[in-house]
Amino acid sequence: MTSRYQGHLALPEVGPEGQARLGRASVLCVGTGGLGSPAALYLAAAGIGRLGLVDADVVDVSNLHRQILFRTADVGLSKVETAAAALRALNPEIEVVAHPARLTSRNADALLAGYDVIVDGTDNFPTRYLINDVCVRLGKPDVWASIFRFEGQVAVFDALRGPCYRCLFPAIPPDDEIPACAVAGVLGVLPGVLGTTQALEAIKLVLGVGKPLIGRLLTFDALALAWHELRLEKDPDCPACGTGILAVEPLVLDPIELQARLPEVVLVDCREAHEWEICGLEGSLRIPLGELGARVGELPRDKDVVLVCHHGPRARYAAALLMAAGLPRVAYLEGGLHAWASDVDPTMRRY
Repeated sequence: MTSRYQGHLALPEVGPEGQARLGRASVLCVGTGGLGSPAALYLAAAGIGRLGLVDADVVDVSNLHRQILFRTADVGLSKVETAAAALRALNPEIEVVAHPARLTSRNADALLAGYDVIVDGTDNFPTRYLINDVCVRLGKPDVWASIFRFEGQVAVFDALRGPCYRCLFPAIPPDDEIPACAVAGVLGVLPGVLGTTQALEAIKLVLGVGKPLIGRLLTFDALALAWHELRLEKDPDCPACGTGILAVEPLVLDPIELQARLPEVVLVDCREAHEWEICGLEGSLRIPLGELGARVGELPRDKDVVLVCHHGPRARYAAALLMAAGLPRVAYLEGGLHAWASDVDPTMRRY
């Protein structure tokens, strides 16, 4: 481990083990603009092992007062490719993955599934709601922020541990209700404050330290230099995470318990196809989470079905989905294949 992270290594809450955890983690920044620029810079500097960037835009001169990843010479170039080059130059020890695409309902599940934490740096409501809904389905934490003129908000939405974005804002507002930054204006330094806060929350989630902003919304007033905290409650009628499938509590198995029950159980690997190529448990049925609802009929009702994913949240959601669909004997592997590699098979490839 290099001296690059000496400041982290000296912290008891991080140390070598925590820094190694950061190096194994993956974070996806959706948007490389005002919020995504500072968030990505600090995540790269912190040593997040795989940092993904999603953006389809090109750099405009009007971006430069707040989107600090870019320079005047970058105007007209792809944001995501330019940002990726800057981040690789900042920290060549990490992997930076550029996704030069607009996030849509067609690609969102596949893109988000490959990362542990999602940082929402977008500036439009449809994409925010899309990110939230996919994060709910996949069991991913959504580190969200928004900015407007001199004010900002930041929160962590994690439907497995608290409310989601739709618990606070159930429906997409009309297009003309809130003007864009280009119309209303935004103080250039403001997204830096909120974006670095997003990076902080993502790092805390990876390390498992401190108190994350789950069930809490921070508002920031730049003119008064004041933070205020609002408590958020899970909405039982939330259209994304309310009563229904997330209220179901499937059986939990740790790696040792699952090992003892093999090969009697039916294993279902609900990760994405690209993840199957990395590692997996022999004999597993491979059904991506997005296809599971349509393929329930392929699973037996007279055997125990155990869902498996990378770290556990997707499998927990998938198990609840199957129980809601009427399968009587369903469980999931707590900690996922990452825990299996730690507790049962240290030769398994990790990612």
